[in-house]
Amino acid sequence: MRVHRQSAPQPTPPFDASTARRLRAALGMGPEHVAHGMRTSFGLPHVTPDLVVAWERGLATPGTGELTALAGVLWCSPGELIGAPRTLREHRVARGLAAEDVARAVGLELLAYVRMEEADEWRGSERQSSALAEVLDLALADLVAVTGREAKLAEMLRGAVTTRWQAYVRPVGKLLPMERRTVGHALRALHTEYQRQLVPTPGSWGGGAGAAEADDADGDFLDRIVDRFWSAVRRDGAGSV
Repeated sequence: MRVHRQSAPQPTPPFDASTARRLRAALGMGPEHVAHGMRTSFGLPHVTPDLVVAWERGLATPGTGELTALAGVLWCSPGELIGAPRTLREHRVARGLAAEDVARAVGLELLAYVRMEEADEWRGSERQSSALAEVLDLALADLVAVTGREAKLAEMLRGAVTTRWQAYVRPVGKLLPMERRTVGHALRALHTEYQRQLVPTPGSWGGGAGAAEADDADGDFLDRIVDRFWSAVRRDGAGSV
């Protein structure tokens, strides 16, 4: 007897419940109107007013097909109903694109692209990465995240702020498609900010609560080093692909 292997369920994108509720109210619609529209216009007979309310209260999350239908009923794009996308699949869903559309745009076989999306591991070439950024309208920070370079970037940035930032301008510049000048300005700003917070305050001498607070601030800075880097890049007027 042949056994059909079922594919694993796809993770749902991060749903912005408050935005869905706000858009519905702005249209003067009740949950029953939304549910009716999804059933009749999008062929989703299982959607009830109670399910719509559960989505809006964060008690349930719409799947990809439900999200697309909900966006259609609320006259918005799917991207307006999800939180900040992080994964390759979430960016695609946010743009309302099918996997076939993205695969064709970047020059990949559909199965190869789907496997990358399911594994959340982009393995395209530089040319394909550039095409991916264009079709998904990715900012440079998003492109770095979905192509798996964020961990390496974080490692370099921690080295830059804790040692000599000048030594990391070239490596970071090779990792990212950015001008060396912009990289240098951002690394110098991060290094200055990090070193400034290491200067002991009167309450931190000899340990105690002051020292513990300083350690916490140090850890928080390094944990959020990538976000701080992109903020520094934006202040310099860069950050696009």
